Amino acid sequence: MHLLIGETEVPVTWENNESVKALRTLAKEGLVISMSMYGGFEQVGALGQSLPRNDSRITTEAGDIVLYSGNQIVIFYGSNSWAYTRLGHIRLSAGDMAKLLGAGDITVTITFE
Repeated sequence: MHLLIGETEVPVTWENNESVKALRTLAKEGLVISMSMYGGFEQVGALGQSLPRNDSRITTEAGDIVLYSGNQIVIFYGSNSWAYTRLGHIRLSAGDMAKLLGAGDITVTITFE
């Protein structure tokens, strides 16, 4: 799968779980998610439907991509502890993540070919 933040494609290591498999199916059509800043450490966007989830309490770090409440994707540029399902991790530095995500609302596009 490919992930674009705005126009920038970012390198992602995706998890191997049922949530990512379901996300991959959605991405075949091209999935565009409008995301909003929240809490000064994350961007949150609604999927429009629920995915399978396997939540566990985790502490996130910059670059983590998680599923929240089964129907929202969260991408972190900071840290938080909560119950999430891990989806993947963007392989960029915390500083690069803050530049991409910390300046206002964004659009994320996920594709799978």
